Amino acid sequence: MSALPDSVARGDLTRARLLEAAVEAFGAKGFHGTTTRDIAAAAGMSPAAVYVHHRSKEELLYAISRDGHQATLDLVRAAAATAGSPTERLAAIARDFARHHAYGHTWARIVNYELEALSPEHREEIRELRIGIEQEVRAVIEAGAAAGEFEVLDAGMATTAVLSLGIDIARWYRDDGRWTPDDVADQMAALSLRIVGS
Repeated sequence: MSALPDSVARGDLTRARLLEAAVEAFGAKGFHGTTTRDIAAAAGMSPAAVYVHHRSKEELLYAISRDGHQATLDLVRAAAATAGSPTERLAAIARDFARHHAYGHTWARIVNYELEALSPEHREEIRELRIGIEQEVRAVIEAGAAAGEFEVLDAGMATTAVLSLGIDIARWYRDDGRWTPDDVADQMAALSLRIVGS
């Protein structure tokens, strides 16, 4: 039984439905090609309903981007905190990061390639989350280099390369393609270790 009043619970469900509809619409038409009418139609609501729960189309994009980046940061932190050597930890990060982007390729494409549509304030908040993700990966790469497990000329460049492997999955992954998310995850883990000279 919900501890929230029915009206609050209904409001939360409506907001969630609007976010799902926005992901669908932005994924199909891009942020600038999508109207609030498109989002409302995908959610099965009137256009006015969008503004009851979200002030603007940009606010919907911000909510999608914030939630997506926070989930990614949490996932990377969890993988980085696993027991094991830097090699094992980096493989875990790369594997989970890639699988995450394959399963969620539509939202991943939106949150990574529509950043310029965010307001400066929202873009800065997302930038901080992205820095957090980079710092987690870089710390593992630096630990691997210090332990003699990795050979990297520049830990920052290696971090960017490893993350780019996962992020770019959103551009090309298709649910009906020949690779499963687990196939992609295993390959990206292996490629990431090659990047750092493991």
